[in-house]
Amino acid sequence: MANISTLTFEFLTDLAANNNRDWFTENKSRYEHSHKEMYLFAENVLRRMAEFDSISTPSGKKSLFRIYRDVRFSKNKEPYKTNRSGSFAREGADKRGGYYFHIAPSNSFIGGGFFQPNKDDLNLIRKQIEMDASPLREVLENKKFKKYYGQLLGEQLKTAPRGFDKEDPNIDLLRHKSFYVMHEFTDQEVLEDDFEERVIEGYKILQNFFDVMTFYLTTDLNGESTI
Repeated sequence: MANISTLTFEFLTDLAANNNRDWFTENKSRYEHSHKEMYLFAENVLRRMAEFDSISTPSGKKSLFRIYRDVRFSKNKEPYKTNRSGSFAREGADKRGGYYFHIAPSNSFIGGGFFQPNKDDLNLIRKQIEMDASPLREVLENKKFKKYYGQLLGEQLKTAPRGFDKEDPNIDLLRHKSFYVMHEFTDQEVLEDDFEERVIEGYKILQNFFDVMTFYLTTDLNGESTI
């Protein structure tokens, strides 16, 4: 088991206060130690996920997002991210959705779902919800799921999408432009020896959500599979 230690939190805290290239260069060894800690943690999580899902992400190291920010089109010119985050992609046409993790002082969480699906996928999801939202409702209202993840998240339209009735009883779902959930952790929980186990538990809870959304995305409106 590979744990996340105070080393990573301390590095990220100091980086937030000194977000410049000179400081980062002087503290490169701290970054490298933290980076190794993070990818070993991700590697362990990836290995455990094979017990219940198929993942195309080849390694824990490949799951991590770069710490370097793309500042070309941003008003914020700070060169480094002050968190360590990454994702695991599900493998296969019959396994839609993805897992996410985010580690930062006082801002650590895991989650998963469908972030900004393309226009065709989004329209199909909405059409499926319009026809029958009960499978998705059942997942979202499941006691275990709701206790762990709370409510469905994601940017929403202020009104009904074009072509949909604003009086539809499922308009709260139809307004969504993304469909995902998150579970937050305290710093102390991240530092505990069982954090890896907590992450695996959280990812397992996503399975029914992924199943329903995958069905929506791989079934036409006549109920025929498209894969």
